[in-house]
Amino acid sequence: MVGAGVVAGRIEGWSVGESLYFTFVTGLTIGYGDFSPTHFLTRLLAVLIGFSGIVLTGLVAAVSVQSLRATEAEDPDKK
Repeated sequence: MVGAGVVAGRIEGWSVGESLYFTFVTGLTIGYGDFSPTHFLTRLLAVLIGFSGIVLTGLVAAVSVQSLRATEAEDPDKK
């Protein structure tokens, strides 16, 4: 994801910091709109970053839930 954001930033002429910010905001599907891709390739990369962010957020949520369930299963007397 970060690599795609940096490539998009290079194409758009953004700094590395702006590219990372764009990746973070797009990956979490926040989308403030202060950085918008104008080229076809960067728009495509933005879509890929967005989908990757959705998948990674779902994975983090799933792992967190499984971890909490495993913790509850280990100590059932703590209710």
